[in-house]
Amino acid sequence: MTQHSPHEPGPMPPATTSVRAGRLRRLRLAALLVLLVVVVAAAVRVVVAAGPPTREHLLEQARLTGKQTLLIGVKDDQPGVSQQLENGAFEGFDIDIAYMIAEDLGFDAPRVRFLPIESEDRARRQARGPDGRFVTVDLVVASYSITDPRREQGVIFSAPYLETEQSVVTLASDKRQVTSLRDLAGRTVCTIATSTSERTLDGLGADARSRNRVSDCIQELYDGVVDAVTTDAAILAGFVGPRPPGELPPKTKLTNPQPLRHWDIGVEDSELWGVNPGPNSAMRDLVNLSLQESAFGPDGDRWRAAFDRHLGEEQRYSYPQQVAVDRQPEPGPGDRVEVRRWPWERFAMAYPHRPRPAARTAAGRGPGRRSSGC
Repeated sequence: MTQHSPHEPGPMPPATTSVRAGRLRRLRLAALLVLLVVVVAAAVRVVVAAGPPTREHLLEQARLTGKQTLLIGVKDDQPGVSQQLENGAFEGFDIDIAYMIAEDLGFDAPRVRFLPIESEDRARRQARGPDGRFVTVDLVVASYSITDPRREQGVIFSAPYLETEQSVVTLASDKRQVTSLRDLAGRTVCTIATSTSERTLDGLGADARSRNRVSDCIQELYDGVVDAVTTDAAILAGFVGPRPPGELPPKTKLTNPQPLRHWDIGVEDSELWGVNPGPNSAMRDLVNLSLQESAFGPDGDRWRAAFDRHLGEEQRYSYPQQVAVDRQPEPGPGDRVEVRRWPWERFAMAYPHRPRPAARTAAGRGPGRRSSGC
């Protein structure tokens, strides 16, 4: 039998061994957690430094954080596209698109202010305020065609939000055919100043007259001053068919209205409308992000609802001319926007940046009724 010296330690009790092993495990676990925190912190710094920005960061860069009112320049005399009503409210496809973008920027309807803008002022984003003074708006959503010459002049465009094409309207009583722009040779034709249609008429032998407003062209057509009006089909369609029952009278009133005929002139090139967000790249990214989410996001029916409610209703009166393509244009590679979203955000609200739903300003619209670029 082995005898232990009085000075030699005996075997450790099982309880003491268990306590020491538990301490060792806790130390290892703590060290592992510290290492994990360091790794995560380093990864976050790398992502923040080299990854895409957050939506909140874009809002700050666009100077929208804390902003109370979003100013948007729009047309006021284009039925179905953008029209100011007698009561001061605005109605149309462009208006619905503007509300959609504003909502994605964090502005509900009461915080959106529309100001009429003329065609020649869209590049500079200069709209007229109620006092007649020019005001620089945050966005321009005004049937504004994306063209290379305009980009070369410094205009910034978002991704396209509508595809249409150039067309012609004449009085229905005019029996002369219009199958191409060349058929307008020798005729007096009105179009919008600074529009793409104005340049197209050059060299065709037509007596081209430019006006600042399409409503002025249509009035001259009613009065027999001009023989035809040419601009984008989506704009002209609103003057061809009857306005929906229950729609409030427009602020811009035309006299001596007559039936019109919408001609398909076989133009192959499309007119793509875009938003002018100004020179701030963050604002452009936010607008493109809204259009991107509208095209591919879970609530993409907002664009479809706007199209069906306004432009889709006008198609039957413009046949065989197509009013506009009934599909939102896909953004080009340069229009794609990526924002940083942390994993836990995927379990939160899909669009936490949007304001809570609020009732829009009534435009005299009853249940089930629609009230109320070139």
